[in-house]
Amino acid sequence: MKKHGRPTVADLLALKGKRQLTMLRVTTLEEAEAAQRAAIDVVSVPPSLLGPAFREAAPNPFAIPGLEYGDYVSAEEYMREAFVALKSGGDAVYCAASPRIIRRMREEGIPVCGHVGLIPSKVTWTGGFRAVGKTAASAIEIWRQTKALEDAGAFAVEIEVVPGDVAAAISRNTSMLMISMGAGSGCDAQYLFADDILGANRDHYPRHAKVYRNFAAEYDRLQSERIAAFTEFAADVRSNAYPEKRHLVSVENKELQAFLNYMENDLVKSGETPA
Repeated sequence: MKKHGRPTVADLLALKGKRQLTMLRVTTLEEAEAAQRAAIDVVSVPPSLLGPAFREAAPNPFAIPGLEYGDYVSAEEYMREAFVALKSGGDAVYCAASPRIIRRMREEGIPVCGHVGLIPSKVTWTGGFRAVGKTAASAIEIWRQTKALEDAGAFAVEIEVVPGDVAAAISRNTSMLMISMGAGSGCDAQYLFADDILGANRDHYPRHAKVYRNFAAEYDRLQSERIAAFTEFAADVRSNAYPEKRHLVSVENKELQAFLNYMENDLVKSGETPA
């Protein structure tokens, strides 16, 4: 495994207020390697991506695998999966469960990143996929949830689609790293999905996303080329244009004749007629 220079939780916390961290959601080894080569600080990953191949591709980014809300129920279940993720190459875990569960994980030394603001798994409580914290009452609730996560021992919190001024005020008044996804530059890290940055997302792009490339068009071009190549192959097979002599393994005539003689005699002995 490659020697790494990735930061620890303490290293990241020491950077709070000093510089903005970069964070990406990556889902493939290719994206992980690209994040490594682009010097991205933190990556969010599906737990299934973790393992030796992941760390070979991306030895340096601090990795936060997500423990999907609803896949686990008890604190014991969350802890079991968290330890698996940490042993597989993760550095911390994302968890949108209650402060009670996060506190239990923290008691066992598991670094946890929580979530406030627009939480996709809980949007029914905040009116769907829309900004949160635009009223004083809503902002106060985000602040209350942030402090509850801090008290539970979370080291970081993703704050999603919250007014920048609200997010900045909260970030200034908590010891945790505040990871902004559409919550302005007053937080400690800026977080986007690789699919959005690459323009690979064919659905709605969120307001906070910035598209830097057009991978969707490239994927369309590649699919067109794929279909054309398959079509040409099928046509070659039907017309006997493939395989050509250069695609075949050769055999010396004397060896071939010896084999054919043997096969013919074998067929005759068994009462079959050679073709």
